[in-house]
Amino acid sequence: MAVHPCPCGLLETYEACCGRFHSGAAAAPTAERLMRSRYCAFVRLDAGYLLRTWHPRTRPERIDLDPGMRWTGLEILEAAAGSAFHSTGTVTFRASYRGGSLHERSRFERVDGAWMYLDGEFPG
Repeated sequence: MAVHPCPCGLLETYEACCGRFHSGAAAAPTAERLMRSRYCAFVRLDAGYLLRTWHPRTRPERIDLDPGMRWTGLEILEAAAGSAFHSTGTVTFRASYRGGSLHERSRFERVDGAWMYLDGEFPG
């Protein structure tokens, strides 16, 4: 049986990597790991996880994911702060999909000790 790496780009299986965050068995320990797990949630159409990890100040009421969207890869371009020793962090990434890519600089902030996605900007 073939072992497939997690869609987030790390070599662990989904269950050992982002799956444990999606199920609630563990919390993402860094802003980068939260970003990777959120990318994986987009791949797996897990809107519940995306909403749960969205900062309460900026969280929309709901999100509609496109089941026809085919995400094909994630590249982390830069991560600043966002470790266990920080309360904020940023992750700049490129998420590829069939037909193009999304380049974003995401901001993360801790809420009650847990990393949350605050917002993002699209660098030129």
